[in-house]
Amino acid sequence: MHRNLLLFGILFIYSCNTEQGETLGSTSITKWQAGKTAALSVTYDDGIINQFTVAKPIMDSLQMPGTFYVITGKIEGAQKGKFIGRPKREIIEETARVETNEENFFERASLIAFTGTTEGIDYHSRAGSLYESGRIQDAYQLLDEGFRKIRKGTIKDLDEVIFHDNPEDTTTWEDLRTYAAQGHEIASHTVTHPRLAVLDEVNLLYELEASKQDIKQFLGEKYTFSAECPYGTENERVMEYAHEIYPSLRNRMPAPYLAELNRSSRQEPGASEKEYVQWQRGPLTDTGMEEMKAWVDTCLAHDNIWLVLVFHGVNGIGWEPKTEAELEDYFTYINEREEQIWVATFADVTKYIRAQKNTTVESRMAGNSIRVNISSDLDPAVYDVPITLKTYIPDSWESVLINGERVPDDLQADARGKYVLYPTAINQSEITLEAGR
Repeated sequence: MHRNLLLFGILFIYSCNTEQGETLGSTSITKWQAGKTAALSVTYDDGIINQFTVAKPIMDSLQMPGTFYVITGKIEGAQKGKFIGRPKREIIEETARVETNEENFFERASLIAFTGTTEGIDYHSRAGSLYESGRIQDAYQLLDEGFRKIRKGTIKDLDEVIFHDNPEDTTTWEDLRTYAAQGHEIASHTVTHPRLAVLDEVNLLYELEASKQDIKQFLGEKYTFSAECPYGTENERVMEYAHEIYPSLRNRMPAPYLAELNRSSRQEPGASEKEYVQWQRGPLTDTGMEEMKAWVDTCLAHDNIWLVLVFHGVNGIGWEPKTEAELEDYFTYINEREEQIWVATFADVTKYIRAQKNTTVESRMAGNSIRVNISSDLDPAVYDVPITLKTYIPDSWESVLINGERVPDDLQADARGKYVLYPTAINQSEITLEAGR
């Protein structure tokens, strides 16, 4: 019996030493930056003035970055909304002879908001909603109704009609440059906020490309990474065009490792087995604080959820507004969990996830040091968000030097052993870890 116990002890020690040897020096990229449990992005649509004057200061006070999808055509100096195509009067007169059909629908839906009528934009939007819901014939009939009204009125040439415009929205490019410099993401929500799914090709491309051109000119290339196509559209035709122009869309970001649950989804995010879950929630005016906070709690109960919040109106201005008091309460609740939740812009979380999935890390013990090598096919000028590496170190190391510099954070441990977390760029080809001296 004693001999068997001795043999078991020898085998147990050998097993532990083998596992420790396999663990020492092993390095991986953490799922979220800084090894946190979840990611969260606060996004705003439409560029409503109170988003910047009311909501942003709250976020600034908590050092929380936000993503603001702005309608560029509303901003002084930007390219304005316009209809591109045949003469307007020619198309309008044609509507008296030819009913709306598959061949002329996109052209007419593109034009109707730029006819100078007070109802034109509404007809465009409602026709787009019908079309996207599969009620194609109803959309055709609605446009016929709208153009009948237009033919009875005075036709004006108003190329500068801007959808969703209001006199309160006075934000300038200079303001937006300041907000970007403070760490916020300013991104495209098109030129005029149309129903992209019912625009013909030339007008669809104008809405996407002109907005990008102005953001690049006034803010810089960095802010042309992500966009949000209005009304949260997931129309296949629109997505195909938009993905050619923008590297990332909040509407849809197809990837085999990512589950996307949009604002209308009732699926529980924790039920997904995908490595990442982008879970969008859109707080409306009557959405209670208890429900909103439960979204945050759900993220913390798992390790793969990216909560994307979509806000519109603030303090009475804009669609489905939330109050300043509600936002302060909610953002404070999120901030109190900052040790577990990585709050970052939509672009930064997207870049991190793609870097995590498209970067190779190799490491090995080399004497008394650990050598880590990184390689990635991504462009480091675009994917500039630091990734977080997790390297297991010898138990005897009380501190760590990385490329000769001491790691300021405390060392941590899990079931596999002692480890250190540290940030690096995807083009940092080699890293050396040593015991602190």
